[in-house]
Amino acid sequence: MADTASIGLKVQGKVIVITGGARGIGLATATALHNLGAKVAIGDIDEVRVKESGAALGLDVYGKLDVTDPHSFSDFLDEVERQLGPIDVLVNNAGIMPVGRIIDEPDAVTRRILDINVYGVMLGTKLAVQRMVPRGQGHVINVASLAGEIYSVGLATYGASKHAVIGFTDAARLEYRPAGVKFSMVLPTFVNTELVAGTTGLKGFRNAEPSDIADAIVGLVAHPKPRVRVTKAAGALIASQKFLPRAVSEGLNRVMGGEHLFTDDVDVDKRQAYESRARGEE
Repeated sequence: MADTASIGLKVQGKVIVITGGARGIGLATATALHNLGAKVAIGDIDEVRVKESGAALGLDVYGKLDVTDPHSFSDFLDEVERQLGPIDVLVNNAGIMPVGRIIDEPDAVTRRILDINVYGVMLGTKLAVQRMVPRGQGHVINVASLAGEIYSVGLATYGASKHAVIGFTDAARLEYRPAGVKFSMVLPTFVNTELVAGTTGLKGFRNAEPSDIADAIVGLVAHPKPRVRVTKAAGALIASQKFLPRAVSEGLNRVMGGEHLFTDDVDVDKRQAYESRARGEE
């Protein structure tokens, strides 16, 4: 209880922007932070859904945000600062995860993954840091993935995008530490959102819930640190693989079904709606 109260005191009144905030991890995070008294703004490419979510939460600022468009992103941050004040925290959460084998992935989908998952994070980070450096304070939290610390069949481009986010965030953290701007990242395991529709998860490990990731982000807002893995069990597994011979770690992945999770074992019908939206086909 004392820790919860302490977190609440550190979060209360902070101006926090969350991308991809209309659903899933973004919405769960917005809800948790709003309930703790933060001034939360959410943006999302899905204008209808983000307006529904923002209104339901009672937020003052919410609306369409295309993280791949510099004007859209800059205008959104400007509007947040006009209405809520200087931005304390940016949570770069927006991301997509189309699955499948490399040769079946259209070039347009490859580019879309990289545009949203990598360029969108870099763009948002630059725009936020430009505002934060003159103030000598601020915090950028990037949502990466445990997939960014390993490699997975059927997730080659997605994994590459998250590897990029990890490398970018760590470098930016060192670059702007003297300026007083903090950087953190969250590395979730599979999370029970539309992102994993039609997939089963690793044998022996539970999927995380959006609230688990939201709790991790809230913790980072209150007590910044470079990296948090969620869940602890999945994070420990991934971290330990760095110390195992390659043949052993890849064999372990094979035993847990990792080589088929995002290819042969996908329920195509259950996943179709998400894949269409993620690929920009709607």
